[in-house]
Amino acid sequence: MNFEYHNPTDVIFGAGSLPRLGEVVSRYGKKALIVTGGGSVKKTSIFDRAVASLKESGIDYAECDGVEPNPRITSVARGAKIAHDENCDVIVALGGGSTMDASKVMAAAFYYDGDPWDMIFHGQPKPFFPTKALPIVTVPTLAATGSEMNPNGVITNEATKEKSFTGAACMYPKVAIVDPELTLTVPKNQTAFGVCDIITHVTEAYFNGVDGTPIQDRFAEGVILTVMEYGKRAIADGSDLEARAHMQWGSILALNGWVNCGTNGGYPVHMIEHTVSAFHDITHAAGLAIINPSWMRFAAKQHTSKFVQFAERIFGLKSKGPNDLDCALAGVDKFEAFLKEIGCPTHFSELDIDDKLFAKYAQETLRIINDGNGNLPARPPMSEADIISVLQAAL
Repeated sequence: MNFEYHNPTDVIFGAGSLPRLGEVVSRYGKKALIVTGGGSVKKTSIFDRAVASLKESGIDYAECDGVEPNPRITSVARGAKIAHDENCDVIVALGGGSTMDASKVMAAAFYYDGDPWDMIFHGQPKPFFPTKALPIVTVPTLAATGSEMNPNGVITNEATKEKSFTGAACMYPKVAIVDPELTLTVPKNQTAFGVCDIITHVTEAYFNGVDGTPIQDRFAEGVILTVMEYGKRAIADGSDLEARAHMQWGSILALNGWVNCGTNGGYPVHMIEHTVSAFHDITHAAGLAIINPSWMRFAAKQHTSKFVQFAERIFGLKSKGPNDLDCALAGVDKFEAFLKEIGCPTHFSELDIDDKLFAKYAQETLRIINDGNGNLPARPPMSEADIISVLQAAL
């Protein structure tokens, strides 16, 4: 298929890169809004080191802390207000994916007089597409979402129990300072969730995209194999800087548009998970770990050849041919076993989620995003009944 690819974010990658923050930020403004999450960057030396770098370059700062793991629209509005009140002219996102996602929407909300929820796709007739945003510098402290090098954000409306996404060219970060040393203190469970998040970003496009994309397939498989190998090392030994670095780069590649450009794949697992976590406020990647294997078994029955390829190339299984469903499903079993091995949940019951609202989840998912025919964009397209069946299989 025809496609265009462009990513304007500059990446400064490598251990010891954090001290460059002040010099980088000085290119875009004189006062930064530092956006942080639950406090881990302050428990370590990361926040203090970031502030020291800003001060060395003559950059003043204000702070918006406490951004939630599933960032809320109220936090977005709060951050935009602080930026206005404090006359900030650049945003520094210091934290994980939630912090970076919220920062992007704050940056656009700074120039928008309406409700920032207008920017989030939630089934409204005319979403607001921002064309202007404060410059953003991302400093990820977790290898997971790849938010440091893309223009997208996922935000939750806690009042309406909706969670969805937005994206606009003006929300691309100007620079991503990616220092794997900042991830050395990430605990085992969050490291494991990061592994799952990265792999799911890749498998969504891999399984849902158009056929005939051998280069993209091998890019995707390379990311999956690398993250599986080095993710296990990082979980076993959090101080393994080499493993952390490979995970960090895999995280970026998985969602900066390069691996999946030209595939035009949907993201059904993410769309379903967004609805579930809007109701239960669970960790995003935990929801992905539960839903993805179940969805894969559903899709493998109708798109068998790609799942056979996955089983052969990722897990070394031998098939009887491209339509060997047993081999395809065995590959899914291997993948689910890997998720269990690294400590991810693979069933809703592990999170005390029952099936009472499964129909509601399916309806809400399709209300927020569908293909115009009442189905979730995916390969194969998913009806309400299909979504419910996937959720039931993951119970």
